[in-house]
Amino acid sequence: MAHSLAQEKSAVVECRSDGDYAGRPMVIHWQQNRETVKAVLGGWRTPLGKKYRVVSLNGRVFDCSYSEIDELWTVEEI
Repeated sequence: MAHSLAQEKSAVVECRSDGDYAGRPMVIHWQQNRETVKAVLGGWRTPLGKKYRVVSLNGRVFDCSYSEIDELWTVEEI
């Protein structure tokens, strides 16, 4: 069975959503790790949805992207 790149990078992201879904990431469950977000370095809209750059308590930096079409979070370490 073929898997898409998005499926390989998919993650569970706990977020704070004040108005609509896919708000500020709070916790990232990624590659069998739980990373608590220390700070959001930036956030913006893309043609597919929302994207955030965050830093975890461990000092790791991630790009978290939410596809509104697929209703799927993807995470990539920077």
